[in-house]
Amino acid sequence: MVFDFLRRGGAGVQVGAQVGAQAQTPEQKASATGPIVAHQTSGRVAWSPRDTVSLTRTGFSSNPVGFRSVKLIAEAAAALPLVMQDRERRYDVHPLLQLVNRPNAAQGRAELLEALYGQILLSGNGYIEAVLTEDAAPAELHVLRSDRMSVVPGSDGWPVGYEYAVSGRKHRFDARGVVSPICHIKSFHPQDDHYGFSPMQAAAMAVDVHNSASRWSKALLDNAARPSGAIVYKGAEGQGSLSSDQYDRLVSEMESHHQGARNAGRPMLLEGGLDWKPMGFSPSDMEFQKTKESAAREIALAFGVPPMLLGIQGDATYSNYQEANRAFYRLTVLPLATRVTAALADWLSAYSGEPVELKPDQDQVPALSAERDAQWKRVADASFLTLAEKRSLLGLPAQAEDDLKDGADG
Repeated sequence: MVFDFLRRGGAGVQVGAQVGAQAQTPEQKASATGPIVAHQTSGRVAWSPRDTVSLTRTGFSSNPVGFRSVKLIAEAAAALPLVMQDRERRYDVHPLLQLVNRPNAAQGRAELLEALYGQILLSGNGYIEAVLTEDAAPAELHVLRSDRMSVVPGSDGWPVGYEYAVSGRKHRFDARGVVSPICHIKSFHPQDDHYGFSPMQAAAMAVDVHNSASRWSKALLDNAARPSGAIVYKGAEGQGSLSSDQYDRLVSEMESHHQGARNAGRPMLLEGGLDWKPMGFSPSDMEFQKTKESAAREIALAFGVPPMLLGIQGDATYSNYQEANRAFYRLTVLPLATRVTAALADWLSAYSGEPVELKPDQDQVPALSAERDAQWKRVADASFLTLAEKRSLLGLPAQAEDDLKDGADG
């Protein structure tokens, strides 16, 4: 019992000494996973953020392939001629058509639609605000930036409002009325109920690869367009390393006299047992340009632009430029423009109370002239169809029976 007490007392003295030592040293808190994270970060791939602002900066403002893809689609879709019609006639003059052609004092139809298409391509979401008159009729249309807009869902999950935030200030649009003052056009997103999925998000990895390749090429050009070499030190009498002063002097001279584009090709003077060993390109370096071109094709593929239209070399998917241009309009431009103009017409029709249809006029698209001529000829030669059925197949509004009889007699 005595020995047990002494053992407990000795242990208590040791524990007390340890507690006293810990009390004297400053307390340090650190995560138990810190060493693991520190050791693993060296091999992790660094991808750019996937929010709208970051993707726009890296994929549009800083990437020529993404910039040209968005501009090519937005400008082509905005330049399409539009027609407004209902079941009975096609309108040459209509209040809603005039509003679309002149949406506000600062923009025309092409400028407004180009901004709308660009927002959809960059973020997957497009927002149009209707400025109403005292009679609750739309007087102006404005495209709002999608990175500043957020959807306010209600208790049932459907949007009850939209918040537009700029510089810490917010404005809320109430969407609980019969017609919402905001027209939200979004791309399909399989995992989000309120926001769309943009082509820029799908091309984000290829954008990072392409931008990294461009930075690597820039660094290579700054280094006289060749990979660096190694300075080997052969000291006298078995000395295998430089002194601290010699090392600092060598690094300073290399940075000031032999790095950067302005020092490209300058001869190097080595002394004191220093020898220069140049390094050539490895096979992986030789394949680097192909990696960059492959990333550029992936970006174009995500946006639906034939690489041939972007001047990307090594792509032979289409036999000629005309075929690539026709596929670009048929598979990318027209589906986007048709979906957006249909949503816009449905939203504006709720204000006017009369349903109208707004769509691109495919008969005036030069890239599709051959297809439209073949379709018109095929429908016109179908003798088993009536004139009303032929007009319906061609997307034309119906006519009165007297007009149809006159056309048949003629």
